[in-house]
Amino acid sequence: MDAAFSAEQDEIRRTLRTLLTRHGTPEEVRGAALTADGYDTALWRRLARDLGLPGLALPEEYGGVGCGLAELAVACEETGRALLSSPLIATAALAAPLIAALGTAAQRAELLPRIAAGELTAALAVPGAALTAALGLTADPTGGTWSGGGRAGGVQAASAATGKTAADGATARWLYGEVDQVLDGHSADLLLVAAHTGGFPRSRTLLFLVRPETATGLVRTRHTTLDGTRPSARVELRDTGAELLGADDTRDVTGDLAAVGGPAAALLAAEAVGSAAGALERTVEHVKAREQFGRPIGSFQAVKHRLADLYVQVRAARSAAYYAAWDPTAGGLALAQALEALRLTAAETVQLHGGIGFTWEHEAHLYFKRAAAAELLLGPVHALRDHAARQAGLFAPPDAGAPGADVPAADSSAGPEAAERVVVR
Repeated sequence: MDAAFSAEQDEIRRTLRTLLTRHGTPEEVRGAALTADGYDTALWRRLARDLGLPGLALPEEYGGVGCGLAELAVACEETGRALLSSPLIATAALAAPLIAALGTAAQRAELLPRIAAGELTAALAVPGAALTAALGLTADPTGGTWSGGGRAGGVQAASAATGKTAADGATARWLYGEVDQVLDGHSADLLLVAAHTGGFPRSRTLLFLVRPETATGLVRTRHTTLDGTRPSARVELRDTGAELLGADDTRDVTGDLAAVGGPAAALLAAEAVGSAAGALERTVEHVKAREQFGRPIGSFQAVKHRLADLYVQVRAARSAAYYAAWDPTAGGLALAQALEALRLTAAETVQLHGGIGFTWEHEAHLYFKRAAAAELLLGPVHALRDHAARQAGLFAPPDAGAPGADVPAADSSAGPEAAERVVVR
């Protein structure tokens, strides 16, 4: 592994930062979040046309740039630094890899070039309380219990009546249910919906394409979110026609969703690191200019110590994010570290700005809301770390008879110290 950035990666960073410095001011960020789409559509088209941003990691045969996950992580770090509201994560990190992995040749040829050109945005709709569970970052996705699992809830898929076909001639499916949290779900041109089918005997989860322009029985309602720069929506499907993603309707896709989870977590970690770095830079600028007792507050030792601690947190999280871009199996841990660094940095940003940091007009609150909303949507941090530890086999099963369980079960009467002991292999 070469830890140095290549000339191409440095150029992506420089070009994107220059563009977003001009067109991604806090005022423009607020304005874009209040639009119907939730982002600046003109800026998104420019990012797609001039930089090929949505197609950065897509193969050249589909109109993409042909770069890898590391280059897309660089782009996500810069968009995170500017708190850019865009469909980049929903489209390029979640939907496009699934289309590339599962779609038929015809589906890939139709959809991926339009995604790469910025003409088509997409969103992944997975039922359940947490997106991270479906992506295998906080729970084992096997069996697809988060998608309904054969019980009430989630989204259910049924075969069409005889003779009904989808727009391209493929056998249609009909979806019924709702998904409460869909990133960019209110504005996406294409929805990838995870739905349960097969009932109890042949229970499985499949992915379907829903095209809002022509779909019937589809209701999309944008949420009022804590972080306006990351819009989400509730998607309701009432006998909505859909097209199966891929050609194999017997293949359970929970494993494919988990395979996308690691790379997506690496990109989300890079985005969070960018936001933390942006907040830290603005805080450093403030403490250099803000004077108290005739000297800049940044010259006080206590302030220096706090900023030094934040710098170490952000740099460590950045290293973890780019390691995860090289080895996506570390995505969950990198995301946990990045979310923690962002939360700590955003909190200190508000504190070190003093009273002005609490006001709506100041940019500090944008970073604080991004940090709080990101952990609610993608965390909590302890769940990401706990699942990663269990996947790595660091802890023995909780039953006393498990191999390596050389520490006896804790006696509740022995006090909290005994109850907190962990059985380690």
